Amino acid sequence: MNPTEAKRESQRAQSNRQELVERIAQALPADGWLDPFSGFRLARSSQPTEPTRAIYQPALCFVAQGCKQALLGEEVFQYDPGTYLIFTVDLPLTFQVKKASKELPYLGLRLNLDPALVASVMMESGVEAKKADATMKAVAVGTTNADLLDAILRLVRLIDTPGADKVLAPLIIREIVFRLLMEGEGARLSHLLAAGADTRRIAQAIGYLREHFDQPLRIDDIAHEFGMSVSSFHHHFKSVTAMSPLQFQKHLRLQEARRLMLGEDMDAASAGFRVGYEDPAYFSRDYKKLFGAPPQRDIAKLRNNLEL
Repeated sequence: MNPTEAKRESQRAQSNRQELVERIAQALPADGWLDPFSGFRLARSSQPTEPTRAIYQPALCFVAQGCKQALLGEEVFQYDPGTYLIFTVDLPLTFQVKKASKELPYLGLRLNLDPALVASVMMESGVEAKKADATMKAVAVGTTNADLLDAILRLVRLIDTPGADKVLAPLIIREIVFRLLMEGEGARLSHLLAAGADTRRIAQAIGYLREHFDQPLRIDDIAHEFGMSVSSFHHHFKSVTAMSPLQFQKHLRLQEARRLMLGEDMDAASAGFRVGYEDPAYFSRDYKKLFGAPPQRDIAKLRNNLEL
């Protein structure tokens, strides 16, 4: 790219970022979130937030203004208006807005990645992508180029257009996936297809752990069930999720226990027992380690925040 073209691209990107900020701010005049289309969420916050933990399905996350970070196990992924976050398997992530103010609120979006759509784009585009590699991490931060930013902006422009979610949005979402392929995300996106044998097994194992998180974890049995040695299963599972199977299960259990206490008014001992803990003290210790406070204090704080 010659200097003239580079300058033009830079100006286009700057203009698009400014418009994106204006459109999200207009759609969300106050803190909160909005789902213009299925699988597409806009968010706003006028101050840094407390960590939010949940199991998230594969998605592309983008910041128009401010800064946000995601934690997976001990790894930190920070992204801002010049970058995007992508993750391609169901993961227990912790999100937190790091930079925001009333004058310059955090403005961002999340677009879920549908496996069928990704498969269609990969097949029809003819873009060569490596087969899914079970050692490739399922979450990463990438640099947002002008073409990807342009497609994201055009998707946001549709939120005020009646019927656009059924006619135009699918076309732009396909383009976004195509742009990600062009940026070298093909191997990571292949996790959604579970094309490789090892990747398919790890994807199936993640699904199994999600469905049976409250049951005792027998690594030997699970590895055998999916046709892998124990050492290979451990290695590939941690490569993709950045956690051991035991850590992954623990995150699932504790997040479900938190939901039970907050949403169903269940006491800590009962919630711990429901998700598979036999020792209340052990449950309380793990809970404090993940959420930063014992169950009773954490739930009280969450409820107080909801009332504000």
